[in-house]
Amino acid sequence: DLGAPAFPPKDFQDRFLSTVKPVYYLRTRQYSRSTSSPPFMVNFQGCLFRSYPGEFQTLLDTGTGSYRRVGGDKFRPPLGEFKEQLTKALEVEGVMQKEGSVLNFLRTGYKTTTWWEEEREDASDSWRT
Repeated sequence: DLGAPAFPPKDFQDRFLSTVKPVYYLRTRQYSRSTSSPPFMVNFQGCLFRSYPGEFQTLLDTGTGSYRRVGGDKFRPPLGEFKEQLTKALEVEGVMQKEGSVLNFLRTGYKTTTWWEEEREDASDSWRT
């Protein structure tokens, strides 16, 4: 993120921004999810962290002022995949229940990436590493 006030044009993203590798990367996200059992609404948050040349780490906020690592990869995951990693960690802990594929599709939809996270002919994919 270079502090631009809005999304840049696609050609600027393809020519320049997709080639930049940040030395430090920290992106926090907050989510909520309804459940069929009490407490009926689960609020959770996490962050995607990297200190170059280390790997991208998916960190789940424990609610005590610290984060717990739930995954890592040398490639930066799209935000939809990041959210899925957090959700799976909560399912393993028993905070949320695993849902069927139809209900899961209705929650996430068919598109889980933004346009700049998709593979395009003129764009560099070096932002992922």
